[in-house]
Amino acid sequence: MRVLAFDPGYERLGAAVLEKENGKKEILLHSECIRTSAKLDFSKRLMELGAAAEALIKKWKPDAVALEEVFFEKNAKTAMQVAEVRGALAYIAASKGLVVHHYTPGEVKIAVTGYGRASKADILLMVPKLLALPPRVRLDDEVDAIAVGITCLASVR
Repeated sequence: MRVLAFDPGYERLGAAVLEKENGKKEILLHSECIRTSAKLDFSKRLMELGAAAEALIKKWKPDAVALEEVFFEKNAKTAMQVAEVRGALAYIAASKGLVVHHYTPGEVKIAVTGYGRASKADILLMVPKLLALPPRVRLDDEVDAIAVGITCLASVR
């Protein structure tokens, strides 16, 4: 199974393509952090993110898309805009005939660290231990997308 996983955001969208075949270990095929400019109107940023998602689907031909659910306690405006990004990504995936899987931050933390209240640092520490990652600097959004992909491949039969 090949999954395209996203850590939704409108300034930085983490994206990762992972694959797992019949009981073998997960393999990271691609990951990146897609950035948009704060100078752009939100609708333009959403359009850029949607176009990037469509390009990833076209290039990597995933079997499914995995999205992390939005969880914010403080800034409602930010949460609403991130939710709009999630909605756009879910729509794009569904329009391409892909199954969309949704995971809470707690589910991702459990899948990657074994502990539902793990910290961001714990995720950043565990992901490279679970996958062979080529050495390079990755933003936490990119690592979070990889973690969402690991979660999906671990939970989908």
